[in-house]
Amino acid sequence: MPAWAWATIALITTGAAALRLVYIDRVVSDPFYDAAVRSMGLSWHNFFFGAFEPGGSVSIDKPPVDLWLQVASVKVLGFSSTTLKLPEAFAGIAAVPLLFAAVRRMWSTPAGLAAAIGMAVLPVEVITSRSDTMDGVMMVLIVLALWLIVRACETGSYAWLLAGATTLGVAFDVKLLESLVAVPGLALLAYLGLPGSRRRRLAQMLAAGAVYVAVALAWLTATLLVPAHERPYAIGSTNGSAWNAAFVFNGTDRLGAKSPEPQFTVYEPGHRYPEATQSERDHIPIVPPSPTRLLARIGPLSGERLGLELLVALLLGVPALICTLLADRRAASTDGSQAPGHRIRRAAAAGVSLWTLTGIVLFSHMARLHPRYVEGFIPAVAALLGIGVAWAGSTDRGAAGQVDDRARLVALVVALVASVYYVERLLYGRTGVWWIALAGAAGAIAFAVLARIAPRTRGARAGWLTGATIALTLVAVGALSLRADITAIGDGVTDAGYVGALPAKEQRLVTAYLGAHRGGARYELAAESATQIGSVIVQDAQPVVILTTYGARVLTTVPTLKRLIAKGEVKYAFLNTFCGRHASLSSNNAACSEPVRWVRAHGTDVSRQAGLSRGGVMWLLPGAKP
Repeated sequence: MPAWAWATIALITTGAAALRLVYIDRVVSDPFYDAAVRSMGLSWHNFFFGAFEPGGSVSIDKPPVDLWLQVASVKVLGFSSTTLKLPEAFAGIAAVPLLFAAVRRMWSTPAGLAAAIGMAVLPVEVITSRSDTMDGVMMVLIVLALWLIVRACETGSYAWLLAGATTLGVAFDVKLLESLVAVPGLALLAYLGLPGSRRRRLAQMLAAGAVYVAVALAWLTATLLVPAHERPYAIGSTNGSAWNAAFVFNGTDRLGAKSPEPQFTVYEPGHRYPEATQSERDHIPIVPPSPTRLLARIGPLSGERLGLELLVALLLGVPALICTLLADRRAASTDGSQAPGHRIRRAAAAGVSLWTLTGIVLFSHMARLHPRYVEGFIPAVAALLGIGVAWAGSTDRGAAGQVDDRARLVALVVALVASVYYVERLLYGRTGVWWIALAGAAGAIAFAVLARIAPRTRGARAGWLTGATIALTLVAVGALSLRADITAIGDGVTDAGYVGALPAKEQRLVTAYLGAHRGGARYELAAESATQIGSVIVQDAQPVVILTTYGARVLTTVPTLKRLIAKGEVKYAFLNTFCGRHASLSSNNAACSEPVRWVRAHGTDVSRQAGLSRGGVMWLLPGAKP
């Protein structure tokens, strides 16, 4: 690879690092998973199971592989908002050169560089990498698997293929079914790209599949080796099993909109939206499922964060794949050869296309969608964008001749005109960013036309025209993305949740009161729900009695709570919601559950004594001594 390419990818990676690390301390942390990181650092039992609270009674709803990295980070560098996010940020940074390496081997160096730029500035990826969720780590594992599989296709080596399958299995252990978005496309890429007969390739794929399944289910299987009474109850499950949480709560329930997580109202566009602040826009729910959902103008997954790059990737990438494959076929029919590069390009075209299509179909129709979920197909979008931009900007006619040359110019003009129009729609007018996009588009088209009308454009001049066309195309597409990145960084935008976050003043008063009155009780308090006390665990790192989990499923029965009180192990309860007068006792409201109603009926409200502005929150448990 030439020195200029090394220097360029180093510069792109440095820019990606800046976008993911600058002001990362301003991004609000997710109390739910941060509480688990705090708890997991206290014992090996908690570390292995991903315990949510220090007592190890309940665990998070996913395998804790990503959280292991966060525990390591806070152990080495100290517990802080920044150290919690470093594994995700570095994962997002590493994905950029890894994607370049994979796309360069599949297609070309210019395509790899363009794909790396697309990944580096894609706003939804930048925001996810700056948040303390696990999606960024899953994504970089998928990109690594892509590179390993491409290497397997180049060499025909079992080792590279099995390494790719292993990496995909670890990605499943990080974010479960979200990682499956990439599996069909990568499997097709491997099958078509590996050398040898169909029988040999099928045997290799079966072996890789077995390795994948074994690694993907390794942690879930290992939990079964521990006696049932020592396993924490998996939050979100219906029976306490980590398997149930993985495949029902995080699988079928989310696909079918049955998740007990809070629901949101559908946003109806109004005249205020163009003037809304970024914070207000981030609180608009993602639009309902539809074929054009990923191109929406509003919401946290709007066109400026993903849709623009996706649109250009489709408009340029699809014709690039078709025309290149046709050119390879013509070349093969002329000289009768089947070069390895042709085989790998054919496999890459099929694999990346299927990967992209899988993501579009799934995320366009998935009932419950968070922006971070699209990390499962972001590498495919960036790769398709890079291939398309490099193809459209090239002046090398090769075996394709005049037909392919005209197709490149037409595709480039259509894509850039569509992108400029789309940017204007996304920005609700012609702002400075729109003028930059327009200038980039006009310049790219001008250089592309110049390359075609100049007589016998070759050598350094051809390379300069190609580079200028590609660069200006990326300016036209990336101006809006970079603007969205800068806005997100300045506003501290996060894609994590706020599950278990308490108002700062209320939390200070609660913990101060407990510190003065808890005495020698083993548990700091009894919490109404596992999802309402995360920030207290993050701060105090003390065991907590969890009364209910999602769906108001009772974890601690009234007789069990009475025994804990009698032993002096818990004295206070924190009840953060209320059971309405007309609420059914069988509702999904934790405040209507039996243990919570028992506390309210027999406990003593000490909220005012704790200095809280509202009553019915802090309770001295019946029979406990203050």
